Amino acid sequence: MKTVFAILETGGKQYKVREGDVLRVEKLPAEVDSDVVFDRIVAVYKNGQLVTGKPYVEGARAIGRVLEQGKGKKVLVFKYKPKKNYRRLRGHRQHFTRVRIEKIEA
Repeated sequence: MKTVFAILETGGKQYKVREGDVLRVEKLPAEVDSDVVFDRIVAVYKNGQLVTGKPYVEGARAIGRVLEQGKGKKVLVFKYKPKKNYRRLRGHRQHFTRVRIEKIEA
């Protein structure tokens, strides 16, 4: 059995991915059913060896397919100051992109 995984960086976060994984990342400027290339690969595990980058692995990339562009659940932000009659209620919905990892090249 061939175990290959990579740690990629996108949107200021790092994700451990294998081929076939579906992940939800910060919004990417890509259409649904188009391919995206993640070239900021921090580490790759392949054939029993772990290769780490300084800061990124040269020539490594992960190719993904965009499944969905959407908005997350609403988060309520409530600010107030006691005894001053100051209250503010705001809602926020974060944009996201759902991606399936098709291939990891090292």
